[in-house]
Amino acid sequence: MGRVGLAFRCFFRVLGGKPVPEEAIPEELRNPPKPQLPPAPEPPPEMSEEEKQARALALLAMLQKDGRLLDFLQENIDDYEDAQVGAAVRAIHRDCAKVLEESLKVEPVVDGEEDSDFTVEKGFDASRIRLIGNVTGDPPFKGVLRHHGWRATSLNVPDPAEKADASVIAPAEVELS
Repeated sequence: MGRVGLAFRCFFRVLGGKPVPEEAIPEELRNPPKPQLPPAPEPPPEMSEEEKQARALALLAMLQKDGRLLDFLQENIDDYEDAQVGAAVRAIHRDCAKVLEESLKVEPVVDGEEDSDFTVEKGFDASRIRLIGNVTGDPPFKGVLRHHGWRATSLNVPDPAEKADASVIAPAEVELS
């Protein structure tokens, strides 16, 4: 008879606009497990600012060489038809995705499905989680995960040649006849 009585209490509380009794809520819903952030990857060996810049430019050079990314981004596409832009984007997307797949490994910053409920705990790392919307008060914050973020887990770009100008992303091309 206890479950029937609880069912009636729940029915009349909901009918009256009040929350259901605590004992009607399953334990796993009363105290849901908190999502765990994956551990931060080991920091890479210290690099000088020049080395970091050279690596970033090397990755950009790879995206330019194989996917012509900079050529596309620097092009004014306002005069092209949508179909022309779409056709160009397919090839650029395919080629740039291949470069990234071969040179940069990424994973989500947080586990969880986008558009699902998410709790940001006290002491969160602001470099890993950006709060958007109506941010007031102190953590924990309850919201909706809009994007799980990306973090690099490895980078595999060739070392720049010693005598090469690292600021050159793509050399000029001159065809001789």
